[in-house]
Amino acid sequence: MIYITGDTHGDFRRFSTDIFPEQKEMTKDDFVIICGDFGGIWCQEDNKKAMRNENYWLDWLDQKPFTTLFVCGNHENFDRLSAFPIENRYGGNVHVIRPSILHLMRGETFCIDGNTVFAFGGASSHDISDGILQKENWKEEAKKLDRRGKYMYRIDGLSWWKEELPSDKELQNGLANLDKTGNHVDYIITHSPPASIIALLGFGSYKQDILTKYLEDIRCTIDYKYWFMGHMHMNKRFTKQDFLLYEQIVRVV
Repeated sequence: MIYITGDTHGDFRRFSTDIFPEQKEMTKDDFVIICGDFGGIWCQEDNKKAMRNENYWLDWLDQKPFTTLFVCGNHENFDRLSAFPIENRYGGNVHVIRPSILHLMRGETFCIDGNTVFAFGGASSHDISDGILQKENWKEEAKKLDRRGKYMYRIDGLSWWKEELPSDKELQNGLANLDKTGNHVDYIITHSPPASIIALLGFGSYKQDILTKYLEDIRCTIDYKYWFMGHMHMNKRFTKQDFLLYEQIVRVV
C-alpha cells in the first residue's frame, strides 16, 4: 500500500490511529509519502527543549506500523537534514532519519511497492517579502522590522536556507535518472508545483523560479501516471494526473 499526503510542518497528529485508521492494516512494507515541508528536522541542536520534543515525535512516527517517506520542502533545516547518513533504499539515495523515516533525495528514482517513483523536493519560500536576516545580528534587525509592522522575514541558517532550491548537480541528477527510466515513471512526488500549476492558481506571492520551470519541462516531456505536490496548503485536483495535497491522505496503491 502507498498513501500520500501534503505538508506536515512537524505536526504528525494526522497519522494518529483515530484520524488514519487504515494503518491498522499496514506493515513496514507499506508506505506514507509526505510531499515536502516535513518539518520534523527543524530546530537548532542547542535548543534542548525543542530537540526533546522533536525527537519524541520522530520516535512516535517511527513506531507507526508503516514506513514514512518524504521529499524536502522549503521549510526544513537543511544543515541538519544533510548531516543524516545516506543509504541506497528502493533503488535510490535517501537520508535515514529513523529506521523507518526516510528522506527521498532530490532527483532520485525509486521502486516502491512495484512502482517507479521520481522524487524532487524543494520550493521557493514566499513568506520572505521583508527580507532574509543574517544570523549574526538578526534580533536587532528583527526589532526594526517589527516596529514598522513588517513581519514577513526569515533568518539565514535559523529559519531559512538557500538549499530550499536545488543545485545544478541535483537538477542534472534528476534528468539523468529520468533518462534511465526511459522517461516513464508511475508517480512524481514534489513539494513545488510546476510552472503551469502555479500560473493556474494565480497566487501573487508564489513566483516562478528555476525549480518551477524545471518541473514544467519534466511535466511536458515525461510520461507519468500521477503527480502529487504540496506547498500550496490546499487539496485540489487539476487534471486526471495532477494533484495538490495538504492534510488529505490518499491511497494510490
